[in-house]
Amino acid sequence: MSMQAKKRADYQPPVFTITDVKMDVRLHPTTTRVETTSQVKRLASEGNALALDGDKIQLDSVVINDQPHSDYQVVDGQLLISNVPEQFTLTIVNTIDPQNNRALEGLYLSAGTYCTQCEAEGFRRITYYLDRPDVLATFEVTLHGDKQQYPTLLANGNPIARGDNDDGTHWVTWQDPHPKPSYLFAMVAGDFDLLEDTYTTSSGKPVKLELYVDKGKRERGHFALASLKRAMKWDEDTFGLEYDLDIYMIVAVDFFNMGAMENKGLNVFNSKFVLADQDSATDEDFFNVESVIAHEYFHNWTGNRVTCRDWFQLSLKEGLTVFRDQQFSADMTSPLSNRIKHVRVMREHQFAEDASAMSHPIRPEEVIEMNNFYTVTVYDKGAEVIRMFHTLLGPQGFRKGMDEYFRRHDGQAVTCDDFVAAMQTATDLDLSHFALWYSQSGTPVITVSSVFDDSTGKMTVTLSQRTAPTADQRTKAALFMPVTFDCIDSQGNHYSDDDGLVKDGMVILDKSELTLTFSDVEEPLIPVILGNFSAPAKVHNDLNAAQLLNVFQYAHDSFNRWDALQSLYSWCINCYEQGTPEAVDDTIWQGLEAVLTGEADNHELLGECLVIPSFETLCQTRSQVDVAALNSARDAFCQAFSVRLAEPLKAIFNSISTSAYTYSQQAVNARRCRNQVLVHLARLDDQQGAIKTQFAQADNMTDTLGALKAAQAGQRQVFETLMEEFEQRWNQDPLVLDKWFGLHATTERDDILSQLTLLQQHPQFTIGNPNRVRAVVGSFAFFNTAGFHNLDGSGYKFVTDYLMELDKVNPQVAARIVTPLTQWHNFSPAHQQLMKTQLNRLLGVKELSSDLFEKVSKSLAYQSNSEQ
Repeated sequence: MSMQAKKRADYQPPVFTITDVKMDVRLHPTTTRVETTSQVKRLASEGNALALDGDKIQLDSVVINDQPHSDYQVVDGQLLISNVPEQFTLTIVNTIDPQNNRALEGLYLSAGTYCTQCEAEGFRRITYYLDRPDVLATFEVTLHGDKQQYPTLLANGNPIARGDNDDGTHWVTWQDPHPKPSYLFAMVAGDFDLLEDTYTTSSGKPVKLELYVDKGKRERGHFALASLKRAMKWDEDTFGLEYDLDIYMIVAVDFFNMGAMENKGLNVFNSKFVLADQDSATDEDFFNVESVIAHEYFHNWTGNRVTCRDWFQLSLKEGLTVFRDQQFSADMTSPLSNRIKHVRVMREHQFAEDASAMSHPIRPEEVIEMNNFYTVTVYDKGAEVIRMFHTLLGPQGFRKGMDEYFRRHDGQAVTCDDFVAAMQTATDLDLSHFALWYSQSGTPVITVSSVFDDSTGKMTVTLSQRTAPTADQRTKAALFMPVTFDCIDSQGNHYSDDDGLVKDGMVILDKSELTLTFSDVEEPLIPVILGNFSAPAKVHNDLNAAQLLNVFQYAHDSFNRWDALQSLYSWCINCYEQGTPEAVDDTIWQGLEAVLTGEADNHELLGECLVIPSFETLCQTRSQVDVAALNSARDAFCQAFSVRLAEPLKAIFNSISTSAYTYSQQAVNARRCRNQVLVHLARLDDQQGAIKTQFAQADNMTDTLGALKAAQAGQRQVFETLMEEFEQRWNQDPLVLDKWFGLHATTERDDILSQLTLLQQHPQFTIGNPNRVRAVVGSFAFFNTAGFHNLDGSGYKFVTDYLMELDKVNPQVAARIVTPLTQWHNFSPAHQQLMKTQLNRLLGVKELSSDLFEKVSKSLAYQSNSEQ
């Protein structure tokens, strides 16, 4: 496999295209026969040979216009066919081995089910083809399989014929009339339970809805099906977009690398994002099911009908669709809790990526392995850029731009520039400067400084921005940012700037520095910026504890109120880290007590405010992190929080009723708040009984898991006893048991590596199942701070040893789990050396996958960049 980097600047249109495809697939565990007949047409005069992509397939024959063709060769993963006509019919017969395809790309057989995953470049594992997103063709697929073992045979589009064969097999022909790139191709064969429903579009078109789940799991699929109907209705109401086929199918499988895949008309899902009932799924699981169901459905237009010209444009579909599913979730649940959820992802993970060797713009410039494009930058930062479009244009302007985007590009493969151009038609604002977000990497830092002149009663507030050099770009320009802005005094009065630069609570920061002037001011004002996280930036706003409590009390924006407490917690933890815990004095604890008592009935905001910033978030506000010191400081503050605020915490816990489970936003807020309080109370010796009582009486997985997470923060014996009971109850349900695996893997204990080894020996653990691997090894690497970062290097070595084994099985998952190791630069020199030692071990592995090679080699190369 080539390790040569591919560059966006090198894009060339295809020399040939394929307009129509007919496939005949005869399933067999190790020798599946694929016959593909394509209508091929030359588009460009240069180059004689037709170059088709292929990987790990056995070529049997090549036929052109019904005549055998022998003028071809296979070179470096491509089938080069010479002496071809300008337009012709190409038939290729090849054989593949689904059973031994443990990478879960292309067509694979796992747990008795045939399934495909073709994004980004998996179709080439099925047959030789122009496997690139700018080649769009209609597909007709006939799928043959054993009728008893595989009664369900599915592919994209609408079913048009079916029948039985004399050998005990049967066949179904599927036709997708919408031209699509090969990455949206899908096939599934298995034995499922089926849920059926219908949806009538706003224009009156009936659509069959079918949800396929593992046998015995049918009752857990109802929420997903209802979520799909809500998403279909929302997309019609919000963007005027209707579904365009006669049938929409979702299949849930347990062995899947991604969360889900938007294949045209046949979405394949990781079962964790489909199956949900109150006994087995938490409120968070319900939320995720609805969100991911919507995300994949929304792709039907933003990704399928209009797709990417090349993979460097991935954020064109993913950033846009993430924004759309975020808006949907906010409408279905709560704007505030949704926004906080997304901001936590940005601060914990995307900021870290921006500051690492893997830094890249939302439209990257180069890549070695296409699977490595699926990043929090492309998805989540990409969504933040779309959100800024929405902020700048307003809902109506954004809808106008979207309408123009579809009018221009329906049925095409296009670029991010095409999207910006469509948005430009909906505004008088010049978007050329704003478009820099697509090409500049890194996280901008907005610094707030102010000067108060007591003699004149004037105050100036200066906003300055800077983006530090990143691994891929040394020079940075000022970005165009919509910055929400408020200015208050200690009594809660709000002030407007003299020049009216702040309009409707927002100022445009489009240069390195901007100064606002305020007159008739009697005391230093408190500037409050970036409400609702209006731009994906960090903020340096040097407010003291009293000012942060004032912001919480008086800010108009609930997000700002929450964010003020997050900053206060970070300030307090810093005091503990610096050895001055006494700086967190009585006035601060009294202020926090006032927060608890004042918001006792506001379960949504309080539940969010009770979450202390994670270690991962805190790391993004620090450099050269001493892991043990920061982790200990955070633990010490959490312990003090529990002790100093014990009485109001107990009062809140007892005031929230535990009525019968319903999945409603009010009930979700109450449960979240109560369970977060329980985590704090768990640090008190006299509250262990409350944990055991909740575990015993819980009528839903949210409260069951809430008790377990609280026990994890409390006494070891209580935790181990409850975990044993949980495992005994759910031992035969792998999806639920992933929660148990994850809790064990993230528990801080001296013998954690022995515990991880035992978990890998559990009957439900297998290296071939990405969910199990992520639950154990992934959870440890990402979220077990003390264990992974142990200064003896054992945690780093454990993960590296496992990655060496995993890379041979599933390079995609291995490349995701290596991420914490590649972010060595933010830690103290002792940690850096230990992490780089393990990365060098990985780089020395023979036949390392391109997925891992790219991340590891870039991370190690970053050493010289950072020392320049």
